[in-house]
Order: sequence, then structure tokens, then C-alpha cells
Amino acid sequence: MYIMNVSGNVAMSVVTCADPSTHRRHLVKPSSLTAVSIVAVGLALAGSANAQAAKVITEWDIQTQPAAAKVLTDAASRFEKANLGVKVERSAIPNDAYKAKLKIAFGANEPPCVFTNWGGGPLREYIKADQVVDLTPYLAKDPAFKDRFVPASFDTTKMDGKVYGIPAEDTSLAVIHYNKEMFDKFKLQPPKTWPELLKTIEVLKANNVAPFALANKAKWPGSMYYMYLVDRIGGADAFRKAASRAPGSSFADPAFVEAGKRLQELVKIGAFAEGFNGLDYDVGGSRRLMYSGKAAMTLMGTWEGSSFKNENPEFFKKVDFFAFPTMPGGKGSTGVIGSVGNNFYSVSKACKHPEAAVGLIKSMVDDESVKARLADNRLVPVKGLAVTDPGQQRILKMLADASNVQLWYDQDLPPKLGELHKDLVQSLLGLSITPEEAASKMEAAAKAELR
Repeated sequence: MYIMNVSGNVAMSVVTCADPSTHRRHLVKPSSLTAVSIVAVGLALAGSANAQAAKVITEWDIQTQPAAAKVLTDAASRFEKANLGVKVERSAIPNDAYKAKLKIAFGANEPPCVFTNWGGGPLREYIKADQVVDLTPYLAKDPAFKDRFVPASFDTTKMDGKVYGIPAEDTSLAVIHYNKEMFDKFKLQPPKTWPELLKTIEVLKANNVAPFALANKAKWPGSMYYMYLVDRIGGADAFRKAASRAPGSSFADPAFVEAGKRLQELVKIGAFAEGFNGLDYDVGGSRRLMYSGKAAMTLMGTWEGSSFKNENPEFFKKVDFFAFPTMPGGKGSTGVIGSVGNNFYSVSKACKHPEAAVGLIKSMVDDESVKARLADNRLVPVKGLAVTDPGQQRILKMLADASNVQLWYDQDLPPKLGELHKDLVQSLLGLSITPEEAASKMEAAAKAELR
């Protein structure tokens, strides 16, 4: 160390040197001390600069496709340039691995600053545990930013009137993607009703083509079929009333039982490519069946168009989509399963720099990011979006014409109940449980969880 006298003159002093061989104390002359002082001051200044540079914002998301990932890395770069001394550490994790990792991170109180989510039940669990930042005050400070978005896009991230997530990635609806060339070859038209769908399946099977590609190892892809069947049979109110525990409503109601029967009807007639319950969606299990011509259709979110475009541009030119068919005598016809704003970005309370974290999210959904997503076939729910692509225009029209937008059950329900729903649907698809048994088990769990 060095000593400065009161007047600011350097005095003779004893400096303890890091001499591992002798551990001796050396007498430092004034000229030498001046040099030491300068070095010490320099090191102190360097340390201060490093401390500033150490303001790190961790960000976790599931955007592993190249174009989608570039949107976020470019946004992070813009944010860092505009906020010197702040560094963004981004981690892109495949969908199902992400969900498990995020749950563990929150359990250890070590979540990232910014994290992607689907809103609904899982997000509400973190909010109830006081682990998520209320973004309402930040939005109030920047009304122009908030007003860019379609108001309904915030709904699934709200709790007690407060907003906990920003819609960022897409407006995603579950649709049936199909190979146009294959349909033309077999003189098929997109089916509009359940009987027409069964006829389409019959023709494809007769030509040794699997009607549907399904990769259901993670269970949520298969649940899309069940959710649509419930909607088409029982209408939007079937799930809403059962989930809200409306008097006289139940997950064992006829609509849920019948949906299970129709789902198993598809299995029994061979509508799905073999091994579907063991195929992994995250590694492209269902898409590879489409690319190879082994399957003609797949029910998946509209984000799949972006995956087709990134992975196989030539195949992307062959793909179109249609709405899930209606059911004769059913109560639902135009409802859609999906999310306006899928995915959302939130800030954890463990983050040491929440203001900077919110700033990063704003960069992730600035005009440049929205434009880049649009080029990647994804529709951020902002007002006045200049959409010229016919497919994207059809998605927006489908949304505008929808009688209701039902969030994915496993994201709408509390985590425990959402997992049970997926387990039961996978069992229905595996023909290891009856529709009545599945409905009864879901209702018994709902009675315990939804109080």
C-alpha cells in the first residue's frame, strides 16, 4: 500500500511486496513510490471499468432456428451498443429441455433475468411465488411502447390486472399443414368436415402415405388434436366452464369423452405415422416425415411454416395449410387453438438490473425485430403490421374470424394439471386408457387443483 500525506505530497513509506520467495518488506523511495502510485491508480480505474462492464443481463429463449435466433442476437447487439457497460448473455434451449431447466432455475432462485414463457398457468405459478417483475409500471412510463401492441396480446400474461410479460415472437394458431403436390397427385382437397377428413385419410393410406406426421414424445403435439376435438364438439364453453369450475360443468362432460373417442378413432384407422408417441418434435421428427414424402399432413402451430422455410426451402414451396375440420352436430366451427403473442418475455425478480432487462426486451420487439420476424414468416401482434404475404394474411383473417382463441391447455392450466392433461392424451393415443377413464381422471385432479 502507499500513504499520501495530508498536503498531497508523496512520503517515504513501507510497501508490502508480493515476493513469494522472501515475503520481505522493501523500503520504497519517493520516485519509485510515485510509479507505484500511478500503477495503483490505473489498476483501480481499470477495476472500476471492469465492474461497469460486468453488468450482465442473462436471457433464455427457445429460438434455435437460425433466422429466429438472429433476430435476438441482433437485438442484443443493438442494445449493448446503446447501453455501454451492459452485456447480454443469451442461451437458446430446445423447447422441452427449456421448460425443465427453467423450472429448476426458479426452484434454486437462480433464473435468468429475461426468460421466455407462454403465459397462462405456469407463469402464474412463478408470479404467485413472487419471482416475476410486475411490468405494469414500466409500461406506464412508456405508453407509446405499450400502445404498439394489440391489447388482447397481453391477456395471458396478466394476473390481478397487472402485466407480467411482453408479447414478442408470433401470433400462433394450430393449423393442419399439408403437402400441396401430394394432394394434387391424389386429387384431394383440404377437408372442411370430419367425414371429409376421414375420406382424405382413406385415400392417403390406400396410396401408402401416412396421413399425419406426429412426433408426440413430449406429449404436447398430440394434445392439439384433442383440444380441437373438444372445441369442435363442445364449443369454446366446454373447456372454459370446466376450467373455471362453473356449476354443472366438468372435465368428464360428454364433449371431453367424445373427443377422446374421436382421437382414438384416428389411431385405429391408422391416421398417424408409426411410432408417433416416441418421435421427438424438437429434433424434427414430424417434419422429416413430411420432407421425405412419407406423410402428407401435420397439425402444428403456424410457426411450423418458419421451420419449413429455414430447414427445407424447396419443401416450403409445396406447403399450405387449412383449419381443423368441423364436426357434424358440433357446437364449435371457427374457434382456434393458439396464442396471440406466442412467446412472451418476462423479467425475474432475481435480476439485479430489472431496468436494463426491460430495455433489452424492448430491443427484442423494436421495429427492426418485428420486421425481421415478419420476413421469417412470424407475426408479432403489433398494430398496423404491414403484411403482404398471402399465407400470413390468411392467418390474420383466420384470427379475425375466430369465435374464440383457446390457449394451449398445458399452458392455460396450472402446471400439475397441464402435465396430467398431456399424459392422458398420450395414453389415449396409445390406446392404453379409455376416453371415459381419461375424462374421470382429469376431473378428479381438477377438483383437487382448481379450488
